[in-house]
Amino acid sequence: MDHTVAPAAGALRRLVLPLLLCCALLVGATGCGGSDDDAAVPTGTSSAARQKFAKTRFVTNAGLAAGATYQWIVKPYRDGKFASGADGRTFALVKAGLAGAFTYNRLKAALRNAQGDPTLAKAVAPLTAGVEALKDLPAKLRKGDSTQSVVKSFDDTINSVKDAGRSAGAEVTDKVPSTADLKRG
Repeated sequence: MDHTVAPAAGALRRLVLPLLLCCALLVGATGCGGSDDDAAVPTGTSSAARQKFAKTRFVTNAGLAAGATYQWIVKPYRDGKFASGADGRTFALVKAGLAGAFTYNRLKAALRNAQGDPTLAKAVAPLTAGVEALKDLPAKLRKGDSTQSVVKSFDDTINSVKDAGRSAGAEVTDKVPSTADLKRG
């Protein structure tokens, strides 16, 4: 009896068995799908769920914008941090500029979110021009140019967005973002 063939057959079996198992799994996984017409297609969320999430996202984004505006634009202005010669004025203005850019970004997102809910979309539609007007104001804040009018523009726009949300059943409350959030935009 020749024993040299038996180890070769064992090695062949150890190679073939995993290969067969892999092929069987592959054929089984692709064969279960049926025809291409029956393939599962992600459908997303229903329009009712999309509307619900639209309000939630609107409230979150508008709340972050409101919190940033109050914490780093309105409050420092009221505390006199933007006044010429104030201690920490440059830092306060740079932070206000970042907050202004963050606010503009979050308000644009909130307006996009509002489009998913008909009532909210109608309520915020008149605010689009006001939000767009904020676009160039962060640079003015960083430079310290006409801070009173810039602060008033941000504050008025935030209050208008809050009022529009409230009228559509989407109460907006201030959520102060971290300084790191401001840097990320």
